[in-house]
Amino acid sequence: MSQQGYVATPPYSQSQSGMGLPPPHYGHYGGDPSHAGPPPGVMKPAGPLGAAAAGGMLPQGSPPPGPHQFGQNGAHAQGHPPQRFPGPPPVNSVAPYSPYASAAQSAYPNPASTSSVSQLGGQLNAMRVSTGGSGMAPPGQGPPGPLSAPSFPGPPRPPQPAILQPGSQVLPPPPTALNGPGAPPLPPPAHRQDGFPGPALQNAQFQPPPPPGQSLGTGYAPQPAANYGAQMPGAQLSYPGGFPGGPAQMAGPPPPQKKLDPDSIPSPIQVIENDRATRGGQVYVTSTRGQVPPLVTTDCVVQDQGNASPRYIRCTTYCFPCTSDMAKQAQIPLAAVITPFATIPSNETPLYLVNHGETGPVRCNRCKAYMCPFMQFMEGGRRYQCGFCSCVNDVPPFYFQHLDHVGRRLDHYEKPELSLGSYEYVATLDYCRKNKPPNPPAFIFMIDVSYSNIKNGLVKLICEELKTVLEKLPKEEQQESSAIRVGFITYNKVLHFFNVKSNLAQPQMMVVTDVGEVFVPLLDGFLVNYQESQSVIHNLLDQIPEMFADSNENETVFAPVIQAGMEALKAADCPGKLFIFHSSLPTAEAPGKLKNRDDKKLLNTDKEKTLFQPQTNVYESLAKDCVAHGCCVTLFLFPSQYVDVASLGLVPQLTGGTLYKYNNFQIHLDSQQFLNDLRNDIEKQIGFDAIMRVRTSTGFRATDFFGGIFMNNTTDVEMAAIDCEKAVTVEFKHDDKLGEDSGALIQCAVLYTTISGQRRLRIHNLGLNCSSQLADLYKSCETDALVNFFAKSAFKAVLHQPVKVIREILVNQTAHMLACYRKNCASPSAASQLILPDSMKVLPVYVNCLLKNCVLLSRPEVSTDERAYQRQLVMTMGVADSQLFFYPLLLPIHTVDVSSTALPAAVRCSESRLSEEGLFLLADGLHMFLWLGASSPAELIQGIFNVPSLAHVNTEITSLPEVGNPYSQRLRTIMSIIQQKRPYSMKLVIVKQREQPEMVFRQFLVEDKGLHGGSSYVDFLCCVHKEICQLLN
Repeated sequence: MSQQGYVATPPYSQSQSGMGLPPPHYGHYGGDPSHAGPPPGVMKPAGPLGAAAAGGMLPQGSPPPGPHQFGQNGAHAQGHPPQRFPGPPPVNSVAPYSPYASAAQSAYPNPASTSSVSQLGGQLNAMRVSTGGSGMAPPGQGPPGPLSAPSFPGPPRPPQPAILQPGSQVLPPPPTALNGPGAPPLPPPAHRQDGFPGPALQNAQFQPPPPPGQSLGTGYAPQPAANYGAQMPGAQLSYPGGFPGGPAQMAGPPPPQKKLDPDSIPSPIQVIENDRATRGGQVYVTSTRGQVPPLVTTDCVVQDQGNASPRYIRCTTYCFPCTSDMAKQAQIPLAAVITPFATIPSNETPLYLVNHGETGPVRCNRCKAYMCPFMQFMEGGRRYQCGFCSCVNDVPPFYFQHLDHVGRRLDHYEKPELSLGSYEYVATLDYCRKNKPPNPPAFIFMIDVSYSNIKNGLVKLICEELKTVLEKLPKEEQQESSAIRVGFITYNKVLHFFNVKSNLAQPQMMVVTDVGEVFVPLLDGFLVNYQESQSVIHNLLDQIPEMFADSNENETVFAPVIQAGMEALKAADCPGKLFIFHSSLPTAEAPGKLKNRDDKKLLNTDKEKTLFQPQTNVYESLAKDCVAHGCCVTLFLFPSQYVDVASLGLVPQLTGGTLYKYNNFQIHLDSQQFLNDLRNDIEKQIGFDAIMRVRTSTGFRATDFFGGIFMNNTTDVEMAAIDCEKAVTVEFKHDDKLGEDSGALIQCAVLYTTISGQRRLRIHNLGLNCSSQLADLYKSCETDALVNFFAKSAFKAVLHQPVKVIREILVNQTAHMLACYRKNCASPSAASQLILPDSMKVLPVYVNCLLKNCVLLSRPEVSTDERAYQRQLVMTMGVADSQLFFYPLLLPIHTVDVSSTALPAAVRCSESRLSEEGLFLLADGLHMFLWLGASSPAELIQGIFNVPSLAHVNTEITSLPEVGNPYSQRLRTIMSIIQQKRPYSMKLVIVKQREQPEMVFRQFLVEDKGLHGGSSYVDFLCCVHKEICQLLN
């Protein structure tokens, strides 16, 4: 973008591939047929390129933010517009980028262009973000009369604002040549509403309008006083420097244009910092229904007083609309992101365990909801009314208690299930398979011993590490040692089972060559207690690398390995987890055999979706069997080429396991990352053989589920296992009206087996408000949860729809949500203003980050496997992980205070925030980069790397050397704090400014224009604003 100013062409003049304006499909992928038609008046473009836009100007040398910024597949050469798709016709910029618009342009363009041109004059002249009251008299309904020509040839003057009567919902299009010659744009704002300083006006002739009612001098018409009362909190955006209205104003050179200042548009960092300043370090009490919790990025202490902690459940909005019509109107998804086993910090109370003995939990007779704070006791305590279905139930005699003067039970505060939002019940035999108590789970370690894994030292590394991690098998707090049993299998084209019974002197190996019909050759001695068989197991782990040292077998099987593990757990009648260490495409003759189908030619075609689908249905039916037998699969992949993650990763995803991937694994560089992941995975809190049911009060219900789950019917969410990092996102829809008094109640119940073999129920309850006012709905939104929902629904849709369509739907729905706010909740203001609700002011930047993710925007340097991998990871992410993943953390390291213990203040993810003299750390939960500016101070480099200058820094290293100075220690502490709360170990990559690897780092600067497509935040905001204008017109 040239320095002389930010000027958009008639914004987004050509239709943008992947970003343009389709017939608006609203809502979900697949869309609502009632909205499917194109807007009225859409016709084909006039002439080969559509009607020329009146007054479209560009400064010399500044290309328009046209299709090349929004291309589905990256930068299109100018002059080769991307392929179009149905939608309103494009309005093209004037072909030569002349600073003067030709007066010969048609003053009456083809009406077809008006719907697309509607954003022209006003959008860029006075588009402004505001968070406070409306700062501008609104535009008029009819076309304004011609503006008197300026009395001297000079810069165009801001013309009169026209007036919109209060209460009128229809905003006219911003002025175009159609509205009369030189229809005026709005005057630039004097100042912004939200406390940010407004962009300085470049030219003295642009005077701010005087107070209402005063004369405005030449070129202005009097401005009547308008008083619309306070506006709802929202953000308004102004775009300095736009288009003169039309030919009548074109005399003389235009004033210099000013680039839209990125500091004047909503900043995610500012939003995060503001929330930390107001709510950080405080106690958040959950007693109030429908209150919006602190952001996931804010540290606070949660005190459960009747609603589940936001660590367990976060919602897209904490106030549901009363009717489905309101929900359709706003298009805000109603969803909850549930992390039932979330880790609770040590300064918060762990869940209480309620044990009612053989009678089991008290439940509603009709809807089967569990006893919780939403049940209302009556008739002296003998009966209670269910908060979910309103059924009146008898209180069981053992559970009876008298009520106090306000109708509350006398033991209210002694019973967790009456006073807390989250708690656990001991389940009775009715909740167990075959009505008998479950056996403790088992872990089976399955190692690929093909030639390459032996040669590169991976097998030896795994065997050595297992000796350490087996000492740390998870156990209940009161247990001496873990109840989990362990077993071992190695494989290449055949399977090797090992007998490690404690009374053996040497482990024994049994080979299964029939991989078509896998059976378990031994029962006794395969799954053992680690403490009892420790010496035999260590013996085995020492022998495995030697045993296969001379093997030349490079072909492997994969599906039979999972089958074998599952059959072993089934034979032992226990749930469990398979840890598979695998590295290549399974090409040996066996069920689940795969071929290399990686084909770049499919990108951006309708067949691209096949790259995300499994090659064969063997894996899906295998996953189904695994879930039925409580067998969870976690896969550690070490690929050096294409391995078809979309197929291999399916079983881990559907069974609640985790997929880890280490490309081109090298022992000396990558072993630390792998070992950290393995240790964390084995030690983390986990529940086995789980079923989750989400119940709701009358009026709405759960309709869609996203996550590492399997569903045989529409209500039971089945998971072979669920751990502390896995979230399930649930969407709700109305099936009746909701009442403002009763609110919307949600109860999530998870039945599972603990690591010690006890069957339990974990209950989370949350009460939300309901309102018939759209404003309340917008006030209670949580952007981070919305983005989690949008990401998962979009990533689920890539299996069935072209990514281009999905991207369009995302842009559409974002615009629709904001247009609905603008129309129904903001006080009247100029059409050229972009008004954002306070709770959603950073939604556009986050949605743009999602649109630029490699799953939705293919890039030449990103492999098909990497896209399938990222898709799978996001499907099980909680809100905190998706927030960091889509908007990475960027920290300046060169300015840290070594005496402080807090993280340094983050900066926005944009290249403009980097400095040559600086060092910056970037993390997104999968990757961590340390960027070194070309003029980094030598003393900093010496302090961190222990080398004299930047030139001596070795960029191959993946961990920082231990240099005993405060600066080095501080940086290492910062890195460990960032790593601490994250599910995946982030490998450090050192990047020097202006060296080749910097290209990879730049993809993470998500506010900037993508190197291979994907627009900048500023441009995306313009695009969304244009869509909003079209929707309002």
